[in-house]
Amino acid sequence: MTAPNSSLTTPWRVGIFALLALVMIATRSHLLTDHFLPLPDASWAVFFIVGFYLRGYARWAFPALMLLAVAIDYVVISSQGLGFWEHYCVSPAYWFLIPSYGALWLGGSWMRSHYAGLHVRELALLIASAIVVTSVCYLISNGSFYWLSQSWIAANPNAPMRSFAGWIENLGDWYLPFVRATLIYVGVAAGLHVAAIAALKALGGGAKYAQPSKR
Repeated sequence: MTAPNSSLTTPWRVGIFALLALVMIATRSHLLTDHFLPLPDASWAVFFIVGFYLRGYARWAFPALMLLAVAIDYVVISSQGLGFWEHYCVSPAYWFLIPSYGALWLGGSWMRSHYAGLHVRELALLIASAIVVTSVCYLISNGSFYWLSQSWIAANPNAPMRSFAGWIENLGDWYLPFVRATLIYVGVAAGLHVAAIAALKALGGGAKYAQPSKR
């Protein structure tokens, strides 16, 4: 995949990636939750947002984010005195995080390819694409954990055997919190995007950032 003719320079791309990586570290590891603010994990939003800003750079950016996510999980689990594969959330379903997060990345990349500036159309596309890919991510991650994880059975000894009806019920338990948290983070990022473009325009150098070129 070749890089698009993006208006973002290399320092901008590296800076955005580094900033969002720090956000994922702080929220996925619960550093902020444990010491400062009770913020939900921003990982899903980070994959979507980086997919937007680094469209065309998936060969290195997506694997780097995946490795960072796994590294954070490993450190957090190890700090609890557990082996990585002993943790409740880690099972054969853990591998399905790749397509789950891949869907988020592709959603951000798709949004970038249809972005033509700060218009109502773009806002509608942002909301729609974020909801759709977050739902796909949730469907894959939740479904794989429900059907493949033995941890779920151990934690729910009185639950009926796995069934499609049981999965649908399980889907509904956590769907809204995951989607809501992701949309809030994406909304904050969108607000910062608008503010940054306004600031750059005021300085006389933001016009080219308002309408990033498509592939």
